[in-house]
Amino acid sequence: MVQHLVVLAPTILVVAFFLLGPFNWSRHHTWTRAVTCIVVFAVAARYLWWRLTETVLPYPSDGSNFYWVWFIFIIELLAFSDVVLFLILMSRYVDRSAEADALAPAFFRRDQRALPTVDVFIPTYNEPLDVLERTIIGALAIDYPKHKLKVYVLDDMRRDWLRAFCEEKGALHVTRPDNSHAKAGNMNNGLKVSSGDFIAIFDADFVPYRHFLRRTLPLFTDPGIGIVQTPQHFFNVDPVQSNLGLENIWPDEQRLFFDEMAPSRDAWDVSFCCGSCSIARRKALDEIGGFPTESITEDLLTTLSMLNRGYKTRYLNERLSMGLAAENLTGYFVQRERWCQGGIQTLYLHNGPLRGPGLSLFQRVMFLPMSWLVQYPVRLTILIVPVVYLWLGALPLYFTSVSEYLSHQLPVLAAYFLLMIWITPTRYLPVVSSAIGTFATFRMLPTVVSSIVKPFGKPFKVTPKGTGNEENQFDKYSFAWIAALLTVTAIGLLLNVIPEWINRGDQFSLVAACWSGINIVVLVIASLICFEKPRRLFHAFKVEETVRLDGGFGHLVSLALDKAVVAVPGGTHLASKNISLKLDGFEPFQVEHRQTTRRRRGISRPGDKRKDYLHLHFKLSGSQRDQLIVKLYTGNYSQDVPEIDKTAVSLGLLLRAFGRTRSVNT
Repeated sequence: MVQHLVVLAPTILVVAFFLLGPFNWSRHHTWTRAVTCIVVFAVAARYLWWRLTETVLPYPSDGSNFYWVWFIFIIELLAFSDVVLFLILMSRYVDRSAEADALAPAFFRRDQRALPTVDVFIPTYNEPLDVLERTIIGALAIDYPKHKLKVYVLDDMRRDWLRAFCEEKGALHVTRPDNSHAKAGNMNNGLKVSSGDFIAIFDADFVPYRHFLRRTLPLFTDPGIGIVQTPQHFFNVDPVQSNLGLENIWPDEQRLFFDEMAPSRDAWDVSFCCGSCSIARRKALDEIGGFPTESITEDLLTTLSMLNRGYKTRYLNERLSMGLAAENLTGYFVQRERWCQGGIQTLYLHNGPLRGPGLSLFQRVMFLPMSWLVQYPVRLTILIVPVVYLWLGALPLYFTSVSEYLSHQLPVLAAYFLLMIWITPTRYLPVVSSAIGTFATFRMLPTVVSSIVKPFGKPFKVTPKGTGNEENQFDKYSFAWIAALLTVTAIGLLLNVIPEWINRGDQFSLVAACWSGINIVVLVIASLICFEKPRRLFHAFKVEETVRLDGGFGHLVSLALDKAVVAVPGGTHLASKNISLKLDGFEPFQVEHRQTTRRRRGISRPGDKRKDYLHLHFKLSGSQRDQLIVKLYTGNYSQDVPEIDKTAVSLGLLLRAFGRTRSVNT
């Protein structure tokens, strides 16, 4: 018993520290973050020193296993370097909302004639009208003096129907003779035909909220600010959420970066532009010669080029727009491969983190694409280490004892997981987060390698939008890799568990068995992401409003551009299939009643009155459709998941795995 306590003592101390300290502290204070990150760093450094002095250097230098041991340690060094940068980054935090609050009154108190002019750029390539109209209508509805605001639709497909739509709505349609330099070239052409003091950029699928300029422009009071970036929120579920069956209980994948990491980067003055949902000072753009065209991620390179000239990027962590997440796995990987390749490209450029003038050493280090370079080799190594041991008997380290291993490895895992749970409480679950990273590894690792070997030459790929998920029902490539690793891990574990087959006879077998078990769970969850689920192109928002129907009132619970769900007392009879619906602030319009459901998902409580739910379909046009777009997409509603329900996530994954198993068997 005493021996077990000695082995677990470091882990117990780590857990006690978090229970007595960080879990009782605010995570939004820099001092609490700094103290916590220092403790986690100390635990990680202790582990790494033990690995080097006790499990690597003592290993005999003869035999092929010597090189395997050193390879694993080098991978761990890379992971450690990435963790250290993450700890440094997350040790600070800043919220610019108070600063925007303080600056806004003076900024907008001036005479309207003194307000700066703003040009809104909407670069587009092949998006359909049902995607573009939301963005164009939303941009035209921004709360700002109309004579100071112009909306430019930068059309790289030179579509006549889009020109006609822009003329009808009051936006400016801009084309160019060719598509050189893709999105960056398109926006540089926009700079030539516009003259606004500031340039707000929204991708074709992102809708600005009406108060976007009211919140962002005051931060430009400081003449050293070149860009203000805001977070990207989404009104649809991404393929990871959908394919895991966690649409309403697991947040979209990008929340970790936009909600937690981006504010910390801003606190260190290493925030960067993410393209859409940002606004830039034209003077700063002119000084760097427009949007850089050397990289396929012109947004990141714009920040670096401005830093070279002394202009900073600020991050305002407020929901000021809403857009489309990747709608299927094809779009998911098109995005991430472009971001990965673009980040690695900056290493080779004259204005990148290694060679760019005017950058401090700290800025150079923090703009290195370490996450892209490190995370996928590390994840693959985690998957293959137990496989190599179970099948070939190759130890990944000079193994002393299980107790020594546990006394050094467990504290590191506990410290890191508890840090993530504390610092990102609504964005992280260890097993699920690991499974998502594992799923991406098999497609992203080749991109990392090819981007290092040949960083330039691949064309810019636009993320497909407005297509649903019809093109890719099943990711065979990723599933094949996941299934193969799952099979060899499970068989290897089985062969080593049965003494009559393989019995390594060393203490690492227990560690390998536990390691393999965790990997199997992670791989099973990752495999579920490979199976696409059907999704709607028009997305409904949860609404709580009273509406008028023919002959009475109802309670609006869901609303989309083509459908409404209205709750009425049970047994309500409609005189006709076609009825009138009156929303608050709208003229009445005709809807078609197609279905009535007697019960919706949820728990019935004693005393609850039975309700009927009317499914009403409609097709609006003209000003009424524009009005509904403004109502739905410019700030009134959100699809964000406020916090993770860990029980619901676990149950949802079990049901999804069981359902997938049944469908495969049948």
